[in-house]
Amino acid sequence: MFRRLAACLSVLLLLGSPVQAAIDTSAEHALIMDGQTGQVLYQKAGLTPMPPASMSKLMTIELLFQRLKDGRVKLDDTFPVSERAWRTQGSKMFVELGSRISVENLIRGIIIQSGNDACIVVAEALGGTVEGFVDLMNKRAKTLGLAQSTFVNPDGLPDPPGQLMSALDLAKLSRHLINDYPQYYHYFSEREFVWHNIHQPNRDLVLGAVPGADGLKTGHTDASGYGITISAKRGDQRLILVLNGLRYPQYKNDYFPNIKRAEEAGRVIEMAFREFRSYSILATNQVAGSVAVLGGTAPSVTVTAAHPLSVTMQVDSHAGMKIAVRPDAGLKAPIHVGQRVGVLVVTAPDFPALTAPVYATQSVGEQSFIGKMFDSIRHLWKKK
Repeated sequence: MFRRLAACLSVLLLLGSPVQAAIDTSAEHALIMDGQTGQVLYQKAGLTPMPPASMSKLMTIELLFQRLKDGRVKLDDTFPVSERAWRTQGSKMFVELGSRISVENLIRGIIIQSGNDACIVVAEALGGTVEGFVDLMNKRAKTLGLAQSTFVNPDGLPDPPGQLMSALDLAKLSRHLINDYPQYYHYFSEREFVWHNIHQPNRDLVLGAVPGADGLKTGHTDASGYGITISAKRGDQRLILVLNGLRYPQYKNDYFPNIKRAEEAGRVIEMAFREFRSYSILATNQVAGSVAVLGGTAPSVTVTAAHPLSVTMQVDSHAGMKIAVRPDAGLKAPIHVGQRVGVLVVTAPDFPALTAPVYATQSVGEQSFIGKMFDSIRHLWKKK
């Protein structure tokens, strides 16, 4: 059973325990993330490191996209094909020994054809050696906050062993690719690629089958089972889904399990679009309420959030949603504009409480000694 996990990008934090959700899947690992906020809506063993197979190629692509974005690499640059790349087995782009391949074609070879050989070409070009590139992958993963990821190769093959990622890390990485590299993200939605007259369709069969689906990557090894990381956008709502550990009998036609994998991913994400909505909590500069201030020239101060706030939750939960402002402990004057003074708390049935910091919209000066004395007397009188 999926379980709800935390919302947790920059402004919203989870309090309390995960709750049971109504969606189920045969995948051993699963996670659904709101693409706008990074809020995790459902998870099933979503924080457990697992063999990601070819879905780990998203990290290889990220490093290449980063260098394209900062200008170290250009799409028409060419990288040489070594014997190590040419000999790499598994899914292949079918690179030619001694040739040079443009970066743009290598991107398509990795994303669409899942070419292990193309990954080696990129790794050797960017890292000097495959091993050097793996070091870059692990350092970059730490920078991106991928806490349950360990890389030993750029392609996800099971040899050498030890390549691990969690479903949460795959969703985080996917969200990063979508948001930080919009100029390159379109490669994930391309349906086919021909290289050296060898036609290969994209293994992501959700493309074209689920409205709004536009990426990202599939994977399969005996250890990982069948996996898929997809994203779909409908209107202003984007969802990211990770499934891994789907187990199917072995068939001569490898596309049968690919179809079953796509059907399961489509079923789960369709349900997520039906069940979840994004609700606005606060607009820009909207006053959320007020908090009491001790020893101030005013008894309270109005508050707002640093950014517009929204939350994604089940439609059934929204009717019971409540919003409250809670002051920080020991809050006293003086208070300055923009100072953090408390938290906004969002609660709803079958939903873990979410909090966001709130800040003073105005300054409150400190009372004089006599004023503080009278305040203390009034406080003691109220206690009586």
